[in-house]
Amino acid sequence: MAELSYEGLLRRLEEADARAREAVARARSRPELEEVRVRFLGRGGEITQVLRSLGRVEPQRRPELGRRANEVREAVEALIRERAEAFEEAETERRLQAERVDITLPGTVPLPGTYHPLTLVQAEMERIFTAMGFEVAEGPEVETDWYNFQALNIPRDHPARDMQASFYFTEDLLLRTQTSPVQIRYMRAHTPALPVKIVAPGRVYRRDDDATHSPVFHQLEGLLVDEGVTLGDLKGVLDVFAREMFGPSTRTRFRPSYFPFTEPSAEVDVTCSVCGGGGCRTCGGTGWVEILGAGMVHPQVLENGGYDPEVVSGFAFGVGIERVAMIRYGVDDIRLFYSGDIRFLRQFRPEGERRVLS
Repeated sequence: MAELSYEGLLRRLEEADARAREAVARARSRPELEEVRVRFLGRGGEITQVLRSLGRVEPQRRPELGRRANEVREAVEALIRERAEAFEEAETERRLQAERVDITLPGTVPLPGTYHPLTLVQAEMERIFTAMGFEVAEGPEVETDWYNFQALNIPRDHPARDMQASFYFTEDLLLRTQTSPVQIRYMRAHTPALPVKIVAPGRVYRRDDDATHSPVFHQLEGLLVDEGVTLGDLKGVLDVFAREMFGPSTRTRFRPSYFPFTEPSAEVDVTCSVCGGGGCRTCGGTGWVEILGAGMVHPQVLENGGYDPEVVSGFAFGVGIERVAMIRYGVDDIRLFYSGDIRFLRQFRPEGERRVLS
């Protein structure tokens, strides 16, 4: 292979250096800069070719030319790095400018929250009953069969269980179908103290699911046990509740019914809040809307609670909180309460909200 002259190769190196510097300065983007790097420093690049040709220069001149070639290569690499960093800084600044938040602009005001309508109704019901001297009591949602059914005079083969199909974990453990077990638990924990005067609100479960029934819903049940308690006391308490809940002109009506845990028992209606009792589409033209079930506590239930039915008597009632909310707010589908639709929930901001929940 023929030797190359020192002067000729040095001239090629200096010319490549000048072209590389000019090309780096002209590059307007990272892709263009990469093309410059490949053109001069790649495997077939101009400066790389000079370095590969050093072996063809006379031996005594190779070290000097090698040092100069390395200086040129390192200088070009440094220029390319600086230019790349400049491109990166410019891109970062561009993005910051595009994403910059103008703190002088008015901010986005978060939507004010509100209480769920069922929370509002439950709180209002608790307020009404505690004002009449009732205490709020709570109990477990996972119940035993004995507390949920048997202690309430509903044995295993009783047909009333068909109306309260529940969700069972085992044969004797289930999700409660009503808050009545709280009544038994409270009586057994406080016997022989009198009076027993409680309301038990909470979540309950049944295998129902349609426009007026939900597999998960809420009840508030009441219990009063004392000496000399009569059906008249029950009617008086429910009259006060109806007027406070639905308006001072509201009237109640008792219709004979059957519940295993009360005797006598009654379905309780209130005058329709839409037509005032005159008859309309909402109440089916009757002027009345069914609201709850109630009655005098069955003697067997009193015994299961630890009290002597020969000495004391009592009344009990149970009302669906969703039922009251549907009547009060004119909601025609119980599933709306559980839809999570913010458009539905925003409607419930009564003026008395703060008072009710204070």
